[in-house]
Amino acid sequence: MIITDSRIDAGKAFDWGRTSEEYAKYRDIYPEEFYKKIADRGLCVAGQNVLDLGTGTGVLPRNMYRYGANWTGTDISPEQIEAAKHLSKAGNMDIEFMAVPTEQIDFPGGSFDVITACQCFWYFDHEKVTPRLYELLKEDGKLLILYMAWLPFEDEIAGKSEELVLKYSPDWTGARETRHPIQIPDVVYEYFDMEYHEEYDVMVPFTKESWHGRMIACRGVGASLSEDELKKWDEEHRRLLDDIAPEQFEVLHYAAMAVLKRR
Repeated sequence: MIITDSRIDAGKAFDWGRTSEEYAKYRDIYPEEFYKKIADRGLCVAGQNVLDLGTGTGVLPRNMYRYGANWTGTDISPEQIEAAKHLSKAGNMDIEFMAVPTEQIDFPGGSFDVITACQCFWYFDHEKVTPRLYELLKEDGKLLILYMAWLPFEDEIAGKSEELVLKYSPDWTGARETRHPIQIPDVVYEYFDMEYHEEYDVMVPFTKESWHGRMIACRGVGASLSEDELKKWDEEHRRLLDDIAPEQFEVLHYAAMAVLKRR
């Protein structure tokens, strides 16, 4: 599904379905600490029904499945959902996945204890989505927003790779990240109160091949470049990694979480 949004990449079209193969193979990169912090907050654990918005290939529900929650995952991309179904089936996980935009989700009110949005909350129409999330949550339900990004001004490999993304996608809005709390739109506070937030550094291991694949799965690369542009980017990025990266390395990221409770 082709998406255009004036808030993102100056309206440049992108399609996550074009990166589903790389996303499934290379974007399952969150460290164990990322998931443990969620469970330690009593979220996404046994006895809870959880809805994961923008689930992609189901990274969050698949990795937290062991904590015992009952998961449902939705995503706008049918290709991403097919990959999520395949991966969960391969792992013998009973997770329901459906291809539907967040603005069109339709479940009975009070269906969920927790609603999660990992690496995707800024894509939504918040004026439309927020009251619906409020309705879908139980009275004491929680909205959990999650994020992780490399730090290009502190990590050379991340910084050089990002420069190459910007060469081909100069309006890519995913660049130039620094540590900060997750930004919550004002409308969300009409329905939810901030209960807890945390930001912390993590080192994420890669090989040259897995970092290259992770970068292709970036919105500014595989989801939006033309075939010719992607071929040129691929060649340049491989040469870059041969020049600056060992075969195995770690990339500095920061992760963030925001827990909002239903008013």
